Amino acid sequence: MTIASKLLGQFRKPAGWFGRLNLLHMNRRHSQSTDWGLGHVSIAKEAIILDIGCGAGILSEPLARMHADVMGADPAAANIAAAKLHAGQAGLRIDYRASTAAALADAGERFDVILAMEVVEHVADLNLFVRQCAQMIRPGGLIMAATINRTLKSFALAIVGAEYILRWLPRGTHRWEKFVTPDELSDAFEACGLTVLDETGIIYDLLADRWRLASDMDVNYMMAAQKPMNV
Repeated sequence: MTIASKLLGQFRKPAGWFGRLNLLHMNRRHSQSTDWGLGHVSIAKEAIILDIGCGAGILSEPLARMHADVMGADPAAANIAAAKLHAGQAGLRIDYRASTAAALADAGERFDVILAMEVVEHVADLNLFVRQCAQMIRPGGLIMAATINRTLKSFALAIVGAEYILRWLPRGTHRWEKFVTPDELSDAFEACGLTVLDETGIIYDLLADRWRLASDMDVNYMMAAQKPMNV
């Protein structure tokens, strides 16, 4: 087995049935999140989409099947190695890069859609990150972020529950003080001249075994914003 194959196994097949269940649920949530965000704008077939913080390509691949041009960027070279391997096995053309929003913005990259899925709660400077993303959005383009609210409920569920009780994630994956409230995210968007189009919570319905949109934004939520055409 090659090193790349081992990496792929680590990223796409977490140990234990709890880990596999969590990955399945994450895939469902990301898919529903993307559908919700793209439903706010008309995306041309030739649109260029950036999946920032793409990890091992869990979201980039279905996007590549829907649209012609997808770039997946992640600062971790190991993630990109795994993503490239799997995309090659699936026969998908995805421009994967071990890079950051800052580096892409400095290089003059431009996109019609930027997806930041469960990324903003990990960046060092929220306002700077959003500003870098806004710089890369073409006029009329969309940015969508999915993240975790900073509430006592999110501490109980996303940290104590997911990391310490269920052990879906390694301990220390999230820091509660880094979680982002909807007001903080919308303020960051608007400070860059972006117009917030919509926001929604997303919750796991245990009885129905599925993620669904909801008014409850206490833990997981999404927000979509658009860059004006006349800029």
